[in-house]
Amino acid sequence: MNVAFTFPGQGSQTVGMGKGLAEAFPAARAVFDEVDAALGQKLTAVIWEGPESDLTLTENAQPALMAVSLAAFRVLQAEAGLDLTRHASFVAGHSLGEYSALAAAGALSIADTARLLRIRGRAMQSATPVGTGAMAALLGLDFKQAADIAAEAAQGEVCQAANDNAPGQVVVSGTKAAVERAILLAKSRGAKRAVLLPVSAPFHCALMQPAAEVMAQALAEVAIAAPAVPLVANVLARPISEPSEIRRCLVEQVTGTVRWRESVEYLAGCGVARLVEVGAGKVLSGLVKRIAPGIDAVSIGTPDDVAAFASTLA
Repeated sequence: MNVAFTFPGQGSQTVGMGKGLAEAFPAARAVFDEVDAALGQKLTAVIWEGPESDLTLTENAQPALMAVSLAAFRVLQAEAGLDLTRHASFVAGHSLGEYSALAAAGALSIADTARLLRIRGRAMQSATPVGTGAMAALLGLDFKQAADIAAEAAQGEVCQAANDNAPGQVVVSGTKAAVERAILLAKSRGAKRAVLLPVSAPFHCALMQPAAEVMAQALAEVAIAAPAVPLVANVLARPISEPSEIRRCLVEQVTGTVRWRESVEYLAGCGVARLVEVGAGKVLSGLVKRIAPGIDAVSIGTPDDVAAFASTLA
């Protein structure tokens, strides 16, 4: 079966995620230990015990979600005999999940990925003063409608389509006043809902340029190998494997649109029949059902999930 492995982004985190995997499988525990060592911090204590306010801090949430994804992935390798080169055609990840995808595919080490995501989280958080930016979900409009509304709402400020998540689900990002104008415009043009999101910074727009510059420097100092299978990149919605192109796309991704709808459509067009979401939550599986209902979407984040999936691996 033509399979793609995908990895979730920020917003999927919950206190306690991955604890069952670590208690059941040494391979999972080893990943959490490796992330703690790389960061010089007991991030696992925050992941499993909270408080939630600490876990949702961008600088913690990003490496934490990666740790859970890679713990689940390593368990699949150890317990189910998963081999990407035999069992998958592509990997992909939503925003920070792109780093998890690259680590799973062997392009980045887990330690380097943890450190990069800590840097990325801090840089994205500090790129704009708190309260000056915002993000909003526009529901019931297609991507072009949402992008046009964002452009009209900008009025000399920043307002961009940040996440093209699924048909009728687009997120815009920018200065708070411009995003608020976009909400009003969207409601006047038939959006089912247009609501501010509870985020700490305006991700994936031009306001993140300072963070992109930080990541360009950080990524230049890290070894990146060709992944075991191609990565469908957020900013291109097409596969890449060349390390220099991966590096460039990870930098562009900080300010660019996450083209998730198009990425899944690309996978469907390549004949992918199953999409496996590895890590916390089921956000990506839910989006896939809206984008490409013909794809079988499964989520793996618990020991029971691992057992169920292992029985399906040829």
